[in-house]
Amino acid sequence: MIVEQNASLQPHNTFGIVAKARTLVRVKDEEDVQQVLEHAQLGGEPKFVLGGGSNIVLTGDVKAVVLKVEVPGKRILEDGPRATIVEFGAGENWHDAVTWTLDQGLGGLENLALIPGTVGASPVQNIGAYGVELQDRFESLDAIDLATGKLFTLDASQCAFGYRDSVFKHPPGREGDLGLAGRALILRVRMRLAKPWKPVLGYVDLQRKVHESGVDHPTPRQVYDWVCAIRSAKLPDPKVIGNAGSFFKNPTVTPEQCQDIIARDPGIVHYPMPDGSIKLAAGWLIDACGWKGKSVGQAGVYEKQALVLVNRGGATGGEVVTLARAIQTSVYERFGIRLEPEPVVV
Repeated sequence: MIVEQNASLQPHNTFGIVAKARTLVRVKDEEDVQQVLEHAQLGGEPKFVLGGGSNIVLTGDVKAVVLKVEVPGKRILEDGPRATIVEFGAGENWHDAVTWTLDQGLGGLENLALIPGTVGASPVQNIGAYGVELQDRFESLDAIDLATGKLFTLDASQCAFGYRDSVFKHPPGREGDLGLAGRALILRVRMRLAKPWKPVLGYVDLQRKVHESGVDHPTPRQVYDWVCAIRSAKLPDPKVIGNAGSFFKNPTVTPEQCQDIIARDPGIVHYPMPDGSIKLAAGWLIDACGWKGKSVGQAGVYEKQALVLVNRGGATGGEVVTLARAIQTSVYERFGIRLEPEPVVV
């Protein structure tokens, strides 16, 4: 168990916000967690689980014991006629894990390339991009209960996946609901990659790539390359410009609400959903309110994609939160829609 005192969290959050952890423990396996829970001083302290820091906004130093998840591992667990099951340690970089599956000749995760963060955080957020969500490829995960120290396994139904949502984002309910926010540390995640592989090319950006390339039947690697090119053109690299990726969830409305908005703003970007609702592009709503390129202090809205908030250099968590709230107010006043942030404010 590696314990660090007054550890800088700036390298551990993709916004690059300056903050410290009073105590940081690097978790390489479940034994490290057990040692923390049994520790005379640390055991009774509040815990904060930290993966790649790509979905948090730090507004100050963290007093809770920070459990920095660095569990390694990549392996093919099962290779059957209908699917291949792959398993990753929760500390593995998500994009590197996607690339690794392609290197093994396995398709299925390519639409999720270049999403920042770790594998362990992917089910918490039910990450998704270009027509694929983690739940579409998820098999199961192993985690440890931070209250009892017991190991447990969850399948997809037990994770209660929703749009950028899961059981890990909800506190325990009063009637014994399986809410695991702040209580579970994910150790390993398994994916089911179906055979035969079928490309998911429904999004306009990918359809454009098919048209431009003249490739009607792309390979998983070609789809991966397209996704990487599309994301790189629109989204800033956190290593260059601090950010947490898409800051707001795309809101859903009824068809009637959508038609009302279209009557006033015909150009609004919207997508019909299987349940009959309409998903609106949050980035378009923000851009329509004139926020693209604007700043509050050193926190700004990215010039190429209004859905992304960035650190222009030395931004505080407070500035990011203030900017986000101002954007929410603008969108609500113009469209009557409340945008919901994706990152967790700490």
